[in-house]
Parts: sequence; C-alpha cells; structure tokens
Amino acid sequence: MEGFLGATYLWVKALHIIFVIFWMAGLFMMPRFFAYHMGYDAGSEEDARWIDRETRLKKIILNPAMMIAWIFGLMLVMHIGFGAGGWLHTKLLLVVALTGFHVFLSVQLKALVRGERPKTEKFYRAVNEVPALVIILVVILAVVKPF
Repeated sequence: MEGFLGATYLWVKALHIIFVIFWMAGLFMMPRFFAYHMGYDAGSEEDARWIDRETRLKKIILNPAMMIAWIFGLMLVMHIGFGAGGWLHTKLLLVVALTGFHVFLSVQLKALVRGERPKTEKFYRAVNEVPALVIILVVILAVVKPF
C-alpha cells in the first residue's frame, strides 16, 4: 500500500476502528449514567457512587479512547490525503461535533461533582441518542463515500 503509512495502513485502520468503538461505548454510557444519577439527591452516598462511576468512565475509557481514535484517524487522513473528497470533510466535521458532545458531557460531570443538577433525567435520556445518529452518518460517509 502506498502513502504515508505504507504496509501499516490496515493496522492503523483497525486500531482506529477499535478505539472509535471504545469511545462510542463511553459516549453511550455517560448520558445513561447521568439519567440514573438524577434520581439521587446531591451529597447522598449514592450520588457519590455515581460521581465515582462517571469519573472513572471519563478517565479510563472516554478520554483515552477519544485521543487514540483521533491520533489514528489523523494518521489515516495523512495517508489518503485531505483532498480525498467531500465525504472526508463532512466526516471530520461530524467527528469534531462528536468531540464537542464529549466536552459537553465532561462539563455536565463537573457540574454534578459540584452538586448541581444542570439538566433533567429526561434530557439525558434524549441526548443519549446523539452519538448513535452521528455514528450512523460517519460510518455511511466512511464506507460509501457518497460524494
């Protein structure tokens, strides 16, 4: 295989997909955790347990998986070239939006740690669907390359 990565291209692609799966798992779990968390009073023992779960999810899965997925993804972009087509630009825009969602969840966690309840359980259940909608579009763009 020609390009920046040479023979390692398929390994980088495989690792990119693996870490995207880990990142997506965390993005699916965190809003659900927040929804369950809303059922407990700030400062309660169960509140502290949810904060611990959410913090560990962020530090152990979400943040590392996102960073590694980005690194391998950028390596793939360098391999194929940024001029690969509109599908790549659109995919990157969606991944930036997904990263923004990740940051939003981190901000929500910080508020919960402070004892605030910035959103409702219903809100978190609704935004739990955001990663699914985005990843459907990302996969279609990456596989079908419609434009």
